[in-house]
Amino acid sequence: MLNITALKIRLEKGKKATNKYAIGVSIVVLLQVYIAVLLTEYITENPAVIETLEKAGIIIFLLLSYYFYKESKKSKIYIETSKAKSENPLLTGLTLSILNMFAIPFFSGTIITLETFNLFSFNFIPVLFFTLGSAIGTFFILFLYGAFAKVIQKKTGKLTKDINIILSILTGLVAVFAVIKLFF
Repeated sequence: MLNITALKIRLEKGKKATNKYAIGVSIVVLLQVYIAVLLTEYITENPAVIETLEKAGIIIFLLLSYYFYKESKKSKIYIETSKAKSENPLLTGLTLSILNMFAIPFFSGTIITLETFNLFSFNFIPVLFFTLGSAIGTFFILFLYGAFAKVIQKKTGKLTKDINIILSILTGLVAVFAVIKLFF
């Protein structure tokens, strides 16, 4: 949703508005990543919580796999451009990013994965770099969506179908591996 909105803002309002939107999203990502770090640290210190989350994760990944599979079957999607509204792109970015419910679980999962391979520490400096890197990366990705908006709009149908089937397969595999890890 955040990516499609970046495309829409670029097509309707231009590059400057897209950059403001990306800044708004990135500001909220800073907070979301920090919250994810705090939650992940708590979760790793309480093994009972991890087992419950693993079981819930299996169900969530199976549902996501099914969702992305269904989305891959839909026809080509066009991003409609209309007359530019007077909405503030920075405020739009802040609001939509706050409403993004997947950010904190995503960053928690990323942190857990990095920690599993001894690539993350809950010390101040690694947390700072991870948080700043996530926000800068978010800005850069949204900037690229804006920069390539017209190309993406032309190829959205095939791209959307391919990405959704890939996401369906990946989330399905994550669910299978989680079941194997949990029960075997």
